[in-house]
Amino acid sequence: MEHFYTIQGEGGHQGRAAYFIRLGGCDVGCVWCDVKDSWDAAKHPLIAVDELIKTVAATPAKLVVITGGEPLMHNLTALTASLQAKGFETNIETSGAHPLSGNWNWICLSPKKFKAPLPEVIPFAHELKVVIFNQSDFAWAEKYAAQVNPHCKLYLQPEWDKASIVTPLIIDYIKAHPQWQLSLQIHKYINVP
Repeated sequence: MEHFYTIQGEGGHQGRAAYFIRLGGCDVGCVWCDVKDSWDAAKHPLIAVDELIKTVAATPAKLVVITGGEPLMHNLTALTASLQAKGFETNIETSGAHPLSGNWNWICLSPKKFKAPLPEVIPFAHELKVVIFNQSDFAWAEKYAAQVNPHCKLYLQPEWDKASIVTPLIIDYIKAHPQWQLSLQIHKYINVP
């Protein structure tokens, strides 16, 4: 769908320079999705992996984040192998609703109620990032926190349009459950893509 060099705005690599590759196609359908234009993969032109790698290599990027849409709707093995062969660190942001493909330095699993993650993807998460839209999302977060590996970082992130309402709830929750950390979408606060 798009690709650009920016700052990672959320999660475990927040604040790092990163080249983002946003893939078209998503069948998860989050009502609060901020990139609904990504849902229809047919709306976006295909780009050859080699062409994309040249574009990334022309920047000072060391970290490449593959996101979507839902990136695991695609086989990502060729793309990640090519990126890693050029020395890039590869991270993915996924709902985990499709089989895992690709070679990853970091997997951010962000499970969605609209289409739950596959059980076989969950143990590979380095980071569990749960978007909090309402009070019931805390139980959803705990459901998946109980399934990830013991080294997985746990993040709660306010849904952007409800941040003023849910952020205080998240802060109170984290204070009562200190295994969790707060993830904010700082890219939206500093107005970068």
